[in-house]
Amino acid sequence: MGGIGFLIPLLAFAFVIVTSIIKILKEYERGVIFTLGRVGRKAAGPGLILLIPIIQNMRKVDMRTLVHDVPTQDVISQDNVSVKVNAVIYYRVVDAVRAVVQVENYMAATSQLAQTTLRSVLGKHDLDEMLQERDKLNKDIQEILDTQTEAWGIKVSNVEIKHVDVDQSMIRAIARQAEAERERRSKVILAEGEFQAAAKLSEAAQVLATSPGAMELRYLNSLQDIAGDRTNTIVFPFSMNDLANRLRS
Repeated sequence: MGGIGFLIPLLAFAFVIVTSIIKILKEYERGVIFTLGRVGRKAAGPGLILLIPIIQNMRKVDMRTLVHDVPTQDVISQDNVSVKVNAVIYYRVVDAVRAVVQVENYMAATSQLAQTTLRSVLGKHDLDEMLQERDKLNKDIQEILDTQTEAWGIKVSNVEIKHVDVDQSMIRAIARQAEAERERRSKVILAEGEFQAAAKLSEAAQVLATSPGAMELRYLNSLQDIAGDRTNTIVFPFSMNDLANRLRS
């Protein structure tokens, strides 16, 4: 029994030593190895990694694309409209060594940077642009984030604005504005139609003025239209003989 009691602690110690020496990294993992506090130029893995106990230690880094929800941010647009905006970002580690050495917590740092960038970029645009030009805004935010996280070994591949929530009172104001815009366009179209009609009438008057015969024919045509209603009494200001003479002339 005494030998068994001594063997158990020995096996436990051996297990600790083995687990500290042998590390296995999955295909999507890389290991940043520190030797007496100094880091190598490249990350290790995937596969079997052997470490020197006490002298070396390793930190794992997930190299897969990570999805992060940006918490809802209060944004004041350029036209002084208060909105609530949230988004989602897609990023991954491309350099495990820099992700560990250059920043304390690359996930938290990327999240905080995404929040401030979201507020900064959207605050430079009007509400209409936020609602209608999301693709452009997504690209602008993604480019800024990608540039600033490059030093951390992070690649931001995509940014998507999910919701732009506007206060109910502002929604009613926007609806009134849209109604006013539709009415304005309707009046402009009507005015353009009247202008074109007036231009055509002016052209017709010039043609009739240069041809007396055409004017008389137009007069007869108008009389024919009036004669369609039997309740009307037609008074000719001149005789039919005079009209015939004018047409012959």
